[in-house]
Amino acid sequence: MSGSSVSSLATFLSRHSRLFVLTGAGMSTDSGIPDYRDEQGAWKRSPPMTHQTFMHSDTARRRYWARSLVGFQALSEARPGRGHYALAALERAGRLEQLVTQNVDGLHQRAGSRRVIDLHGQADVVRCMHCGAIQMRHAVHAALTRLNPHWTGLEASVGPDGDADLAHDDFSDFSLLSCARCGDGIFKPDVVFFGDSVPRPRVDAAFAALERADAVLVVGSSLMVYSGYRFARRAAELGKPMACINMGRTRADALFSLKVEASVGETLDAALRHLTVAPPADEVTSQTPAAST
Repeated sequence: MSGSSVSSLATFLSRHSRLFVLTGAGMSTDSGIPDYRDEQGAWKRSPPMTHQTFMHSDTARRRYWARSLVGFQALSEARPGRGHYALAALERAGRLEQLVTQNVDGLHQRAGSRRVIDLHGQADVVRCMHCGAIQMRHAVHAALTRLNPHWTGLEASVGPDGDADLAHDDFSDFSLLSCARCGDGIFKPDVVFFGDSVPRPRVDAAFAALERADAVLVVGSSLMVYSGYRFARRAAELGKPMACINMGRTRADALFSLKVEASVGETLDAALRHLTVAPPADEVTSQTPAAST
């Protein structure tokens, strides 16, 4: 990260007092949550589970929940990073019109942000796809652990959004949980899987906020998925200036007036210190763990 990049970003932030901020997986890598794509925008691993596969394959659901018993612990134990606290400070300073995140980890809210649209939902809630019953994910995992004690304690490398790379090919003996209310509904995390659609009210609320904003800041997203890219495209149509902090290529590189390829947390923190709205030092030093990726 160069001093000129920080200065340029600080200048951009100082000129725009109603920011529309869009964040992606690169926002949370400092918190130990892996991201999906490399610096060229290509998948680092197999693409995530699609909505169609999850809903129509009993085998796929067993595989998903078995892996999540291991992987979701990293997501639930993650703590906000410097970038999360920096954006919360930007909101407290009255300079943020809306924060829209593609992440499902809830770390923005844990850092103190309130003007948040969780575009893809939050992973700590589970919904029955038949009757709509809601459960907290920790309760579902506790029940799955009781049903599958031989699947607990396994070690695996953690993937994005609560996934894990278990060294198993056969998940047929993994028992799934039935909905206690309707008896036969499929439990699914209340998040937008690939191939699913973002609920229209969230999209409409985000577009309305974009209209009110005077500039856009993209943080930690390659924008390869249309659900995020559409906001950059709309901002360009409206003639709103856009800046980006992201390591590597994005789908909207040609649209940015400023792009900084550097650590998200370090860059945001440094830029906000130029504006004297940085988070208190104790928030960073006492609550943010060292990156584990």
